[in-house]
Amino acid sequence: MTSRGRFITLEGVDGAGKSTHTQWIAEFLRGQGLEVVSTREPGGTPLGEKLRALVLTDPMGLDTETLLMFAARCEHLHQVIEPALARGAWVVCDRYTDATYAYQGGGRGLGAARVAALETWMQAGRPDRTWLFDVPLEVARARLADAREPDRFEREGAAFFERTRAAYQARAAAEPDRIRVIDSTRAIAEIRLELEAGLRELVADRP
Repeated sequence: MTSRGRFITLEGVDGAGKSTHTQWIAEFLRGQGLEVVSTREPGGTPLGEKLRALVLTDPMGLDTETLLMFAARCEHLHQVIEPALARGAWVVCDRYTDATYAYQGGGRGLGAARVAALETWMQAGRPDRTWLFDVPLEVARARLADAREPDRFEREGAAFFERTRAAYQARAAAEPDRIRVIDSTRAIAEIRLELEAGLRELVADRP
């Protein structure tokens, strides 16, 4: 019987640097002989990518935004994540439900309870490991200034990002075994040494 794969997610505010490491993590795991699916949220499926474009560009109410996030996630789970894990593949996802708790629940002020209700309705479990890439607001803003044209979230003010970061930190404090906080102000090489140690731990612990 094939062992179920592991589900790894990367989280952090815009500009935290997590996307820099997503593909590196996938390649490291492939180097360990594992099948790896690298994906992202919102998105990950043709429908999810269409919903991503709407969420990142079109003005909408908070409830609509949150429901669209979960609609994209539902499709992603059923079409990509769950089938991959069931066949023994490891999934590396750039953002997942912790992002909804942080951005909609914290940044937008929806609160955790309504996000939790949707999570309970739609999901069977949580990731095996989440790395939260954490940086102060001024560092994130400086990085975004050199990036592409900002999306609807990246154009938000400082208070929004402070609330989002605080919500992420609260999630990490509540689930320290799953969520490992990465000081993302450090050099990439130093961060990857820490990630490698954690990945080797997960690989060694597989059934």
